[in-house]
Amino acid sequence: MLETARDLTLEAARDASALRRPASTSVPTVQLKKLLDSRNEREVLEGLRKVVALSYRQPAPTGPPLLFSSVIKNIASPSLPIKKLVYIYLLQNAEHEPDTALLAINTIQKTLSASDPHLRALALRVMSGIRVPVISQIVNLGIKKGCADMSPLVRKAAALAIPKCWRLDPSTSPQLLEYLTLLLGDKQYFVAGAAVIAFLQVCPDRLDLIHKHYRGLVRKLVDMDEWGQLATLRLMLQYSRRCFPQTTRRVTKNGSKSTKGFYGDEESEEEDDHEAIEESYLDSDLELLLKHALPLLQSRNSAVIIAVTRLYLYLAPSDSPYITSAIGPLISLLRSATDIQQVALYNIVQVALLHPLSFVPYTTHFLVRSTDPPQISSLKLELLTLVFPHAPPHGQSLILSELAHFSRASTPSMIQEAVRAIGRCAQSSPPGSATSLRCLRLLLAQLSSSNGSLVAESLTVIRHLIQANPDAHINTVTRLAKNLDTMTNPQARASIIWLVGEFAGINNGDNIAADVLRILIKGFVDEAEEAKLQIVLLGAKVYLLHLNREQERQQEHNQQDEHRDEEQSSHPIPKLYHHLLHLVRYDSSYTLRDRTRTYRALLSNPASTQLASLLLLAPKPIPSAPSPSESRKGFTLGSASLVIGSGGEDGMAGVGSEGFNGYESVPEWVQLGQEPDKRLREEEVGGGVYVPAAQRALMVSASERLDALGGVDDHDHGIGIAIGMGAKKAGKEKTLDDWLAEDEKGVADDNDSEEEDEETEESSDEEQDEGSDEDSNEEEDSDEEEEEESDEEEDERATLMK
Repeated sequence: MLETARDLTLEAARDASALRRPASTSVPTVQLKKLLDSRNEREVLEGLRKVVALSYRQPAPTGPPLLFSSVIKNIASPSLPIKKLVYIYLLQNAEHEPDTALLAINTIQKTLSASDPHLRALALRVMSGIRVPVISQIVNLGIKKGCADMSPLVRKAAALAIPKCWRLDPSTSPQLLEYLTLLLGDKQYFVAGAAVIAFLQVCPDRLDLIHKHYRGLVRKLVDMDEWGQLATLRLMLQYSRRCFPQTTRRVTKNGSKSTKGFYGDEESEEEDDHEAIEESYLDSDLELLLKHALPLLQSRNSAVIIAVTRLYLYLAPSDSPYITSAIGPLISLLRSATDIQQVALYNIVQVALLHPLSFVPYTTHFLVRSTDPPQISSLKLELLTLVFPHAPPHGQSLILSELAHFSRASTPSMIQEAVRAIGRCAQSSPPGSATSLRCLRLLLAQLSSSNGSLVAESLTVIRHLIQANPDAHINTVTRLAKNLDTMTNPQARASIIWLVGEFAGINNGDNIAADVLRILIKGFVDEAEEAKLQIVLLGAKVYLLHLNREQERQQEHNQQDEHRDEEQSSHPIPKLYHHLLHLVRYDSSYTLRDRTRTYRALLSNPASTQLASLLLLAPKPIPSAPSPSESRKGFTLGSASLVIGSGGEDGMAGVGSEGFNGYESVPEWVQLGQEPDKRLREEEVGGGVYVPAAQRALMVSASERLDALGGVDDHDHGIGIAIGMGAKKAGKEKTLDDWLAEDEKGVADDNDSEEEDEETEESSDEEQDEGSDEDSNEEEDSDEEEEEESDEEEDERATLMK
């Protein structure tokens, strides 16, 4: 005992000192070999730890690993820590020494028959992990033996070994599918979860194997671990889309099913068509899946919550309460770490694009914090704009105040996102409404800012708003033109000049376009190239409108060409236009000179301006500013392509509409009439129905809980059981219910004995009454006989006397 304590103390001190000092660069191979060949388990364990640490610290060996044979010979050690380290080393280096690794297979096979289930499971896991194709049949036999093992740990290891064996030798698929079918119907929930993981890797398209296990897997879903739940939810989404058709039924407004008239009159049919509405209804098996997935929204794993939301989003009807119930758990993920929060926001935005009204009560959760990174901030601003059209007035005011605050931020990217968000809020509001006007006032107030990027982005958004309703913003364009004297940002000046050109045709030329052109030509040389392009465009539009007015005037008054030419030459607009062409001729920009030549060619013939009017004065389409996540709307919720597959504005590469390699989209609903028969999903008779652990806890009576606290082991410690009709455990101690049942039985027996005594007394009385009746009858008969005899004697006496 003292010697063992001393060894433990020395080992702990050695480990503590090893943590304080830096790791040694190299350990002599001779010393390691001496430790591995030692007969002391503690020295062997120390040598194995050093060898495994070196194998992970150094790069992967290109040749045969050192000390492989010395490590492998310790595989027969009875010590479990030594076995685990040898197994780890064997899995890492078996490919480099396949011949030597095969020598350990015999020992691993013997471990499959060990009494400890943990050793059996570990041996099966290691045997399947040795990537040597020669042992595929041995691994297959080990999986077969593990599937029939009594321990669920071993059966789980067998399920996880099936994909590894399939990768080693795909020709073993028929046998592996038989094992997989057996494990899918296992009564233990963690075995079934591992079988689903193997199924998705080996044969994800063989949905015919799932039919008879569908209801069992759905009931076990709540008890599985997180990995099993994720795999099962993914499988059930694919299965439901391919096996349950999307069906609707006609229902009248009062909630009853619509029916035709008694005699099938056309009038009654028309009335029913007007009153009836179509609503979607769920198959009973599909509704079973949605109900059993509901408790998973309380999971501590964020991936499980997103998987359940994906299930509801693509399977449940849009008006069902299932989607609404998933919104709260999704919002709770915003309190997680930054990386989880970012992934959750991508998925929340995806759901909000389809169901924005459900997020209105959670508007305050999307307010940006000062500690949020830029990507999370932009996603929150996008969520605010999606919720804005459906929010109440006080909510809209809160959102606009938030956006106005962040439009004055110090980061250019944040300014751009905030201003664009204000523009999307204005576009989602009705034109001319108070909300739209407030958004416009917020944007116009930014024009006085010294931040050039803020002014430029604000003007871009204002231009989009003016194009949506040009008649209501004539004064706004005049106000913007007055800012050209103080505005220095080239992009902002170009936006204002373009707006002035768009409004050059109103009021039959009685506007500020010609005066703005005159002022801009004075400082044309000092303008940037962006502004110069818009000035040339403005000049071409003003000159074209002047030519069109002159043609209309000529047609009205039928004037001569000479008089028209004289008036045209004396008008200031042609002079401004030709002066502008002269200035551009000596500009250094090739693009500007080429654009000007195009305008000159179009307007070279004043009598023919149809083509120029078609190109320059054509009505422009109303610009729309969709949500940045609209490009990702086609990706599946919870997929990697949804999070990192966007491209363009945020600087990411983008993957197009196909997603990354391995991306799986949600399949289409199966057509009505092509779905498999519902009877295929019926469970076997007599197999029992799986009851989740939470329901089993509710089914346990108080007496059984007291007995369990007292030491009666009446449960299986969290392992799923099959509850059958009349199933009882033999040989257990008497419980409180048994004692009460015996007391009730004793009372019933006493009552029965009293009833029997009363019955016997009543029967004896009845017998006595019957006996007395018989005696009285006999006495009456005897009296009658005596009377008859006396009568006969009197008759004889009378005859004698005669």
